[in-house]
Amino acid sequence: MAKDGKHRKSGIWSADAADVRELLRVPGGERIELAAFDARATPGGPQDKEAGLEATSVMADHLADLQERLFAASTAGDRRRILLVLQGMDTSGKGGTVKHVIGLFNPSGCRIRAFKAPTPEERRHDFLWRIKRALPEPGEIGIFDRSHYEDVLIARVRELAPSKEIANRYEQINRFEKSLTDDGVTVVKCFLHISYDQQRRRLLERLDNPDKHWKFNPGDIEERALWPAYQKAYEIALERCSPPDAPWYLIPADRKWYRNWAISRLLLEHLEALDPQYPKGDFDVEKARERLLRSG
Repeated sequence: MAKDGKHRKSGIWSADAADVRELLRVPGGERIELAAFDARATPGGPQDKEAGLEATSVMADHLADLQERLFAASTAGDRRRILLVLQGMDTSGKGGTVKHVIGLFNPSGCRIRAFKAPTPEERRHDFLWRIKRALPEPGEIGIFDRSHYEDVLIARVRELAPSKEIANRYEQINRFEKSLTDDGVTVVKCFLHISYDQQRRRLLERLDNPDKHWKFNPGDIEERALWPAYQKAYEIALERCSPPDAPWYLIPADRKWYRNWAISRLLLEHLEALDPQYPKGDFDVEKARERLLRSG
């Protein structure tokens, strides 16, 4: 719920939402103020960390079963697949989500891609070029650690492209994601909403632990100084790129256990809605059984 205590009629943390997909959904076109949402909140979640860890664990078998059914259906021509997009400030938990949530799935059916700064080859192409090359195949679950949204986030904050070009990218992104959903891709976009204070604590934890120094970049301090600009860039992206068929979900991320539970639950609800089925065999089962038994 927003800090002012008011419930929204639909979308972000609405008290009467039917499921987590509705509860966390960002209504497209509405003005978003991230500061109004408590990053330590646990909307719709279990009562505490212990219960949250247990609830996430309980989902594992069902998630694995649905993933197997999705992959099996693709062998019979079903083109459906899932694309999980993870965006958020540094330390918001994109990598942690991949480890703790995607770890519930069979890795052979997942396609994971972390997008860093574009390579020289990628810069020679449209900003969506490298994204299209990393999309999941039918039956797969794709995970993007950062994504095409970097080109309206850091590109906007750091002025890496002309403002007019960046303004045009929002509609390009909407058209691109519409083409994905039309082709059977369920797009699940999660903004991991971390607070300024919590980011500082997590960065300090990395500095205090030599085993985590590899995860620390001194440039993170410079990026942190641009926090207001990044928050504004995220607000614009959430407002302009959250259509009904590919909405954003606002995930409070200060509590890691809640973040993992919420994203696991989102994936579960989307997979249940797809309800993939095992394809029927195109052979005579009894004859195959007889032949096998005769083979000794």
